[in-house]
Amino acid sequence: MSHQQALERYITATNSHHFQQVQELLHPQAVYWFSDKTCTTFEEIGAYFNHAWHVIQEEVYSATDVQWLMVDNASATCVYTYHYEGYYNGEFVSGSGRATNIFVKVEGKWLLIHEHLSNLF
Repeated sequence: MSHQQALERYITATNSHHFQQVQELLHPQAVYWFSDKTCTTFEEIGAYFNHAWHVIQEEVYSATDVQWLMVDNASATCVYTYHYEGYYNGEFVSGSGRATNIFVKVEGKWLLIHEHLSNLF
């Protein structure tokens, strides 16, 4: 699997709305910087994802304008614009923001070790 495929798998896992699928792609020391919270354990990250999926029903997450800033045999860093859409209290909503993802290669497998999301205003 390439670093690009790792990002695609991560987005697919996110859209499954099953944290176990996301967790399989995470490094054990993953750190998430969300706009309103930092999460540093699988339990915290999973709780954040599950809450988001509960608040925005049928959420679909996507990435555009992906730019790979640095790639070598052990790590890959990308930035992109993230988009989400779904239903909040029964009404369709959508939005976007900026994302940074850092993947590391462990035993031949790309794992996400850091994600930083920020909202666009």
